[in-house]
Amino acid sequence: MKAAIVVFPGSNCDRDIQVALRQSMQGAPIMVWHKDADFDKVDLIVLPGGFSYGDYLRCGAMAAHSPAMTEVVRRAKAGVPVLGICNGFQMLTETGLLPGALLRNARLKFVCRDVHIRVETSQTLFTSRYQAGAALRVPIAHHDGNYTAGADQLERMEARGQIAFRYCEADGAVTEAANPNGATRNVAGVYNEAKTYAVLGTGMAVVVWFGGFVVIGGVLFQMWQTEIGHASFADAFILAAAGALVLLIVSGPDA
Repeated sequence: MKAAIVVFPGSNCDRDIQVALRQSMQGAPIMVWHKDADFDKVDLIVLPGGFSYGDYLRCGAMAAHSPAMTEVVRRAKAGVPVLGICNGFQMLTETGLLPGALLRNARLKFVCRDVHIRVETSQTLFTSRYQAGAALRVPIAHHDGNYTAGADQLERMEARGQIAFRYCEADGAVTEAANPNGATRNVAGVYNEAKTYAVLGTGMAVVVWFGGFVVIGGVLFQMWQTEIGHASFADAFILAAAGALVLLIVSGPDA
């Protein structure tokens, strides 16, 4: 199992993901600098959280046009799984690999706290070890995690099972009060149609959502053990994901 982590000026979760993947894969992931237009063949590409290019123009807008992202887009379209965490989520929407966009949090405040997200489907590479409807407690930390998409587009996404997670109460109920950033329909993470790219919102953690996880990440990425057959990778990626989820979960309103 080989993985690549794309590093941009301003990334701040790339080293956490590197440690997690190295421990789980018994080998170091490739660290790809944003200017590298090509890199070795890998089984997974991770876009870390942070503030690429200082979040100028829009979060992820400049990173989406970097040489490395041109290659990421090409490989993603060829079927290579891609995980976007926090700022990585924003990059994937900016490239058009994922539908919708991430706006400023509804109350225009940076949000850093624990929230609950509900697993909307377990029929994906990224959530195969979860049960649909399960409520997960994860940390978030972001200012631009307010996910939005057009009404027609959201209806298509709902029909295709592209909603990965929704902000919810501890019991799994999806309510307005549980929505930290004003995200449309409480969306906290989405997939592409083929479910080969995913983002977990703008959470924040990481030892590796999407921006932010810990124990959650571990559970989340056990999917690799079942789907790809690398148990050690699964264990390590769980740690990575946990950290990443924090940075990845689209969150919001206020703390």
